[in-house]
Amino acid sequence: MIKRIYLDHSATTYLDKRVKRVMDLFWEKNFGNPSALYEEGRRAKKALDQARADIASVIGARPEEIIFTGGGTESDNLAIFGVVKALENSASKQKKHIITTKIEHHAILNAVKNLEEEDFKATYLNVDENGLVDPIDVKQALRPETVLVSVMYANNEIGAIQPIAEISEIIKEYRKNKTGIREKTPFFHSDACQAAGYLEMDVEKLGVDLMTVNGSKIYGPKGIGFLYVRSGVKLKPIVYGGGQEKGLRSGTENLAAIAGLAEAFKISQKERKKESARLIKLRDKLIKGILKTIPKTVLNGHPKKRLPNNVNVSILDIEGESAVLYLDARGIAVSTGSACTSRNLEPSHVISALGRPFEYSHSSLRFTLGRKTNGKEIDYVLKILSEVAGILRKVSSLPLAEKLKK
Repeated sequence: MIKRIYLDHSATTYLDKRVKRVMDLFWEKNFGNPSALYEEGRRAKKALDQARADIASVIGARPEEIIFTGGGTESDNLAIFGVVKALENSASKQKKHIITTKIEHHAILNAVKNLEEEDFKATYLNVDENGLVDPIDVKQALRPETVLVSVMYANNEIGAIQPIAEISEIIKEYRKNKTGIREKTPFFHSDACQAAGYLEMDVEKLGVDLMTVNGSKIYGPKGIGFLYVRSGVKLKPIVYGGGQEKGLRSGTENLAAIAGLAEAFKISQKERKKESARLIKLRDKLIKGILKTIPKTVLNGHPKKRLPNNVNVSILDIEGESAVLYLDARGIAVSTGSACTSRNLEPSHVISALGRPFEYSHSSLRFTLGRKTNGKEIDYVLKILSEVAGILRKVSSLPLAEKLKK
């Protein structure tokens, strides 16, 4: 059998053994419903409260500001629809404008598009050629009717790290009226799913009002996430039932997954600086090797202001999907475009937002490194990728398509 080299950690990560040990305590032993009054329920409630407190302490928040959800997508949707629904019955109900970026995850983009169908206005901010948002563009897009600004912390495709703290300061300044009284809106939300394992997550330093994190990107369980909601930010639920999670996310809590998420998040933040330094060396080795050995290759995203584990390149005159399959046959797992939509052959909206033509999207490959990635694996990937690029360029129809367009 070919030894597998997994380089798609932005799609999902394996479950850390340390996390699994924590989760194993809840399958049979501490299985109670946290809402129950008897001993099994009280033990479960104690574990639930501890997980909430652990996460809050890592991000500099209060336990009551942590809402557990079914993952990043649900947290993003709760942030957007929850804010909007809460304003429907308030004095700010006429405020119907949202600001986001053209490179957000589809959990954000599709939610905003849904609101546009309900008479909301949306501004989709451009990014520069490296995928970065200019905070000045945020400032210029703000209106009196703006209720929410949502800018992802780090992009899932090209790894671009956004100036979240700068954007936050601009929004805070905008909230002040001429007499210095602060309005509550617009709120500031950031999808931090990709950033959680590598970047600073202190909500006070970032200045966010809402922040999304999920477990499957940080070596935790799938199907679990949390939404940080700053005290004073009012939300309405999008899931109704028994009123769990302060009434914002009904349903019996998945205690094993919640405990696993808390453990995975603590480990990721504790080890992030050391692990990031290790991964940056491997990341830069891979980038340098690809650009040196494969002609007509372009790096997508900022060369430095990117996640420590992210490499996204467009290898011109090949098709990304074909390259993924060829690499898979040689034991290497990578992706093209966003992993959540990798079966969609539409051009990557992220690469297109960089101002790159159609061919750059369809020839893009994303390599995202992880805790088990080592230098020998990078050497092997560079060797095989060069061979695959040569094979595909001989049979590719993309150069002919370019000529026909001319």
